[in-house]
Amino acid sequence: MNFGKLEKNIMDMILEEQLKLGYRRETIRLYYPLLSLNRLLETADDTEQMHKTLDAFGDYAEVRLGRIQVSHQNERFCLAVPAQGSEYVHMHMGDTSFIHDFINTISRHGVTMEEVLQQFYDHSDNVHVEKLENGEFDYLVYFKDGIPDDFRYCLTDEGCHIIYHRFTMDDYKDFLS
Repeated sequence: MNFGKLEKNIMDMILEEQLKLGYRRETIRLYYPLLSLNRLLETADDTEQMHKTLDAFGDYAEVRLGRIQVSHQNERFCLAVPAQGSEYVHMHMGDTSFIHDFINTISRHGVTMEEVLQQFYDHSDNVHVEKLENGEFDYLVYFKDGIPDDFRYCLTDEGCHIIYHRFTMDDYKDFLS
């Protein structure tokens, strides 16, 4: 099992939320499909076993994130990270300059796609930009070497603003199929 990978993903999601909405010491609920959890944890659990695995993950992460409450409906799991976890992320995340700059840029009214793409180039010389023709998104952008992060960013120009969706590499592959 790869508890570290799931913990990093949780902390990345909390940080993204805090950058968008501002920091508050509060419980944050994150939702994961069973397939995504299995990928992050490198397991092949069914829903019953995943619940047990996530209980063990809670023991692993408790000192940093507090006691995570787990629930699920069918194959969709909710991980409720207590206020201690949001505070930990706020106080201890490492270099967050890319996601900070990216969110500050993309949240501006009237921002252009070129300005958004420039944020990637400002943080790496190793950027993949692909024009998409899938009717869902306009561009796929990511850092080829996974630095400063290994997410797949799907960008869409909505006219007066740019919207994005951030996928793990495996979840992006699922999206394509």
